[in-house]
Amino acid sequence: MPRPWRRFLRNPGGLLGLALLLLLVLVALLGPGLVGDPLAQDLGQRLRPPGEGHPLGTDQLGRDVLARVVHGAAISLRVGFGVVLLSAFLGVAVGLLAGGLGGTWDSVLMRITDIFFAFPSLILAMAIAAALGPNLDNTILAVALVSWPLYARLVRASVLSLREREFVEAARAMGASWGRVLLRHLLPNSLTPVLVQASYEVGAAILTAAGLSFIGFGAQPPTPEWGAMVAETRNYMAEAPWAPVAPAVAILLTVLAFNLIGDALRDALDPRAR
Repeated sequence: MPRPWRRFLRNPGGLLGLALLLLLVLVALLGPGLVGDPLAQDLGQRLRPPGEGHPLGTDQLGRDVLARVVHGAAISLRVGFGVVLLSAFLGVAVGLLAGGLGGTWDSVLMRITDIFFAFPSLILAMAIAAALGPNLDNTILAVALVSWPLYARLVRASVLSLREREFVEAARAMGASWGRVLLRHLLPNSLTPVLVQASYEVGAAILTAAGLSFIGFGAQPPTPEWGAMVAETRNYMAEAPWAPVAPAVAILLTVLAFNLIGDALRDALDPRAR
């Protein structure tokens, strides 16, 4: 096993985050088959406290909170990984071109990146989601469109530090085209900070999407998305605190898992720790 991964597995925080993530994945994959329909309503059972038949109680429409939280796990993972894949792909491409080509390309691409950095990310995501229409797919696209500039900056900085290194000059001396140098030499050696940042950004994307759903720009009721669940039940906090608290705790544990994994990856992949 490579040394960085041995260091990762010796990190207690990383192991805790990995355990939470594995639990979340198991819940998302196996849980829906073990719980009831998250959309089934029973007004005779509305706002029931946790107990037999409803381990986490019911909401204002008599829907089982546990079933909704479990089905929401798959939705949150889809949002988190979907946002990171889209934003990392776009950001890595922009950063690679900017750092590798330099000159006018670098100036133009970085000024576009600066424009995105100039707007508060949540407000920009709200504007994009509102323009596209409030649903889950548009939420993923909106959050991805405000998340890519950070990846672009990371990759550009890595490429600029690597393009004058000896192995790049050797590849060029052997007749490799600049495109081949970018894809075969500079890109693989620039992905370490991207991997660390992506581990943080999955949790951040889930949190941002939940926030958009909470204010009405994301997933719409009755979708069992955690942010939308908190929004639907927040007015019943005094009489049925379990209804909004359960999805809020699920968001907390999910974001915590990815943050712990990110911290452990950062420590494990840090060259100064070798």
